[in-house]
Amino acid sequence: MLNFRSGFRSRTRRGSTPKVYRSYILIIFATLSACMVGPDFTRPELSPAAKFTRNDPEATVSSNVQGGASQSFSSSRDVPGDWWELFRSEPLNIYVRIAVANSPTLAQSEATLVQAQETANAAGGALYPTIIGSTSFTRQKFALEGGAASQVIADISPIFSVYSASLSLSYTLDIWGGIRRNIESQVANVQYAQFQVEAAHLALVSNLLNAVIMEASIKGQIRATKEIINVQEQQLFILRTQFRLGGVDESQVLQQLATLEQTKATLPPLEQSLVVQKNLIIALGGFYPTEKVVQEFELSDLSLPRELPLSLPSELVIQRPDIRSAEAQLWAASANIGVALANQLPNIMIMADVGTESEEFSRMFSSGTGVWSITTSLSQTIFDGGTLNSERKAAIAAFHAAAANYREVVVSAFSDVANAISAVQKDALTLKASLSAERSALRSLTLTQQQYTLGAIDLTTLLLAVQTYQQAKINLVQAQAARFSDTVALFFALGGGWWNRPLSAPNRIQGP
Repeated sequence: MLNFRSGFRSRTRRGSTPKVYRSYILIIFATLSACMVGPDFTRPELSPAAKFTRNDPEATVSSNVQGGASQSFSSSRDVPGDWWELFRSEPLNIYVRIAVANSPTLAQSEATLVQAQETANAAGGALYPTIIGSTSFTRQKFALEGGAASQVIADISPIFSVYSASLSLSYTLDIWGGIRRNIESQVANVQYAQFQVEAAHLALVSNLLNAVIMEASIKGQIRATKEIINVQEQQLFILRTQFRLGGVDESQVLQQLATLEQTKATLPPLEQSLVVQKNLIIALGGFYPTEKVVQEFELSDLSLPRELPLSLPSELVIQRPDIRSAEAQLWAASANIGVALANQLPNIMIMADVGTESEEFSRMFSSGTGVWSITTSLSQTIFDGGTLNSERKAAIAAFHAAAANYREVVVSAFSDVANAISAVQKDALTLKASLSAERSALRSLTLTQQQYTLGAIDLTTLLLAVQTYQQAKINLVQAQAARFSDTVALFFALGGGWWNRPLSAPNRIQGP
């Protein structure tokens, strides 16, 4: 810089032209503006210990029942953008598209994204000069007696008019990069808003699929309960017949009746849960409970995806919307450190005015009426009670907090994937055991009913067999639904495949 300044002086002493002088000024401004205080943001490195499982997950066991297909994991497969279509239900696909288009939650996050974009665009305007045009008309009277100008205007009318028009320019030199760091912070906020849109999209679709699966599961549980009620009613009919014939005493009839009523009492809560799930499905689509916009779903309407994608650990941090949102917050916090540092350094502003003034409107733009001024100001805070220094320390503390939050989100994301992988495998085992238990309970119930009819066992043994089958049947339905829910959870944990969806916010909007 010293050599450059020395050369600049020697040229001016030899008589540089105004054009060369202006060129040097521009070079100085460009050189000064190249500086940007504060840290340059880079994505934090992923720990070598960041893995989902110690070993590659194995394929799940299979069961000969709906939702019992074997599932394998493949790191070579990517999560599709429309991952819900892997469940092969066209009615479900249609309703997902309706829900995405009609969701108030998504509309809100999209509007917030637009707000962040426009805020960033507004911040970008600080890189350019501000030019303001103005015109004015002044009607004025001087004092003829006692005024300082009375002798000068003795022969002039004391009342006169002034017309003026001007352009005012102001420009703050971004010497330390504070303006650019602020723009960087706003761009990071745009990225945060983009991934908030994708997080909302992923949550909406996942919640919708889980609600559909839960609806189907509850309907299966209701059917199982009604089957048990039917069996118990038949048994009660037999007992009452035997009681009239004197074959059993009334206590056995009452015992069977109490068991039947207890089973019936479990039905209303299930039916209420079904209503809740139906209303949830409708609400997720942005509709009111009275609007019939979607059909009812059964587990048989869904197919379990056979091959599940499994992202590499290094890819998860660029796929999960919540991780990318936390990264954007960390980026914004990093840029804000530069803003706080720049605020502590000298500030240079250039102001210029050019215009015309005349006592007659018709002569406003005539020769000799032009006026102009150029002002350059340098300001530096000398004492502020430690305000700027505390703001810098606060920005640094905010960065450390954002870094801790980022690490927490990453750790939680890896835990989500690990849990989802384990659930896919373990619940496959649960389904296989539940299927075996249900079939064994059914055979036991059939045999027990035959033995009771022949008088080989008492009523208590029969009731126990009925209750065992009832629980086994409900457990089977729940285990079937869990296989589908686990698959949804895995897709959710992997980020939902937004990067393969052209209309996703990050792919659609590259930022200002």
